[in-house]
Amino acid sequence: MIPLIRSLTFWLCLASGVAAQGSGLVSLQTGQAGRGWEGVGRVDIDGKGFCSGALISEDLVLTAAHCLIDKDGTQIAANRFHFLAGLRTGRAEAYRDVRRAVAHPAYVLRTGRKSTEAVPFDLALLELSQPIRTSKVAPFPISGDVESADELAVVSYARDRDTASSLQDLCGVIAVQDGIVIMDCDADFGASGAPVFAVRGGVAQVVSIISAMAMLEDQPVSIGPDLGAAFEDLMTHFTESAPVWSSGGQRVITPGERTDTGAKFVQP
Repeated sequence: MIPLIRSLTFWLCLASGVAAQGSGLVSLQTGQAGRGWEGVGRVDIDGKGFCSGALISEDLVLTAAHCLIDKDGTQIAANRFHFLAGLRTGRAEAYRDVRRAVAHPAYVLRTGRKSTEAVPFDLALLELSQPIRTSKVAPFPISGDVESADELAVVSYARDRDTASSLQDLCGVIAVQDGIVIMDCDADFGASGAPVFAVRGGVAQVVSIISAMAMLEDQPVSIGPDLGAAFEDLMTHFTESAPVWSSGGQRVITPGERTDTGAKFVQP
């Protein structure tokens, strides 16, 4: 197989950057347009900007690990994060503070160095201060099996479209190499952590997230981690490092487990 990874040049898609113009995006500004996607939300970071994230259980949000890293290379305190589920036209279906932010244990941000080495581990979990229990906001199931034939959909927030999420569907997988998924999906600044979905049997499953915008030769692409073992390792690390809360234990999910409540259907 041609080593496509070596041909990539990339940059993170944090919202503090200069916005890139996306194409093929549909704004989910109305309730009808956004129906089924309310579990995607904007992750606001005090003093830094925002990323995107997806609810994968009642109290867990999946996003990009680089969203947890401050400009000085230290991890941002959990109380600086806020999750706005289904945000559109300034109103969220649910708003939650974050009490714990955990990055993949193998993630290392090489500041100022354009390297793909961190991308396979660019995953993080945000534990919400209170679970989201509403029929309007359904968590998404995780799938660790991305296939080259998958037709993908990305739901994200970004600069210049930060008040409502946007949907790009029918983008696809170019290759999966060295734990990295290369996709022909759009990514703008702010899309970091945005879920990448494959819709199977009418159910949207998260198969990757947006880690970075990239150029493959002259073609703009997006790259993200191949969830698989990386997500399992993140869950193990999250569970093993969990404090004991006075309200009781935490729910732990595994790849392939259904976590929704019945709804079907960019480094950025």
